[in-house]
Amino acid sequence: MRLICTIQGGILNSLDINKPKGFLLNDTMQRQTFEPADTRLAHALFGQQNRHLLQIERLTGVRVSSKGTTALLEGSGASVALSVRMLEELTSLLEKGFPLRSPDIEYAERILSMDSSAKLADIFLDTVTVSSRNKAIAPKSLAQKAYLDAMRRNDVVFGIGPAGTGKTYLAMAMAVALMKKKEISRIVLVRPAVEAGEKLGFLPGDLAEKVNPYLRPLYDALYDLMDFDRGQALIDHGVIEVAPLAFMRGRTLNDAFVILDEAQNTTTEQMKMFLTRLGFGSRAVITGDVTQTDLPNGRISGLVQAMEVLGQVEGVRFVRFTDMDVVRHPIVQAIVRAYDAHKPG
Repeated sequence: MRLICTIQGGILNSLDINKPKGFLLNDTMQRQTFEPADTRLAHALFGQQNRHLLQIERLTGVRVSSKGTTALLEGSGASVALSVRMLEELTSLLEKGFPLRSPDIEYAERILSMDSSAKLADIFLDTVTVSSRNKAIAPKSLAQKAYLDAMRRNDVVFGIGPAGTGKTYLAMAMAVALMKKKEISRIVLVRPAVEAGEKLGFLPGDLAEKVNPYLRPLYDALYDLMDFDRGQALIDHGVIEVAPLAFMRGRTLNDAFVILDEAQNTTTEQMKMFLTRLGFGSRAVITGDVTQTDLPNGRISGLVQAMEVLGQVEGVRFVRFTDMDVVRHPIVQAIVRAYDAHKPG
């Protein structure tokens, strides 16, 4: 790729760029051009009818257009610098065969806004496994990358943050990947059925029918990563187990990858019970959002206490997510921010 000229102030008028009517530049504004190495890269980078450039314009506030295979950028110095970094990093991804999509540009802007030195290839190309729909599962934020690295290096990892940040899904992807490599022999997926107080007798149906509503999100993630028939066969053979937290009492789990989801709804006693189930060759990932506790008033969340008790224990790692790491529909990020900012009364 070639990066061509950064010029400030009145000298800008000498550039052969059509200045939009009524658009004035002041001393803090810059114009810059960016040209990929070849026409193929330029087409993929700019997108059909410049839709990728228009998306960068919307995200950064920089006025972006193109002339042939050259991107033209106008805006504040900081915003232009960010836009150029995005173009550089996205071009690097395209050169490595990455199929650039609109959400990836959103993720790129968030990542580079937080760390302008970040290398998107190190993040987006860090494939954990491939889903049942042949989709590569890889991180889309700095926190997701840190989370995957933590799972590779530690026996116990806590993923803490709001909904939509990929905490459970990435843990499930790591479990499936390790099973494919035969580094573990089983996967155990656990949730506290707190809404029923883990007293499920009053619900209709047999035991499976009573607990399934609380475990459905885990099944959904599993079947997305592994086709239904294969996943169901492993469940039927006990290789993958999906169970409420209460069923973990008295057990020792060896050579297993154990995921405790919605851990903010555990009591302190339940959290300690769960963590002491780990046997030789096992790993645990605990996920939750401490702002969404459904425990009765006055009960301390086991996840909150674990953050205080285990922060300095070797082999235990905490990774925190924020609304910047939300990878669902963009409206989810806006909703999380709105609730975080809202002050009742």
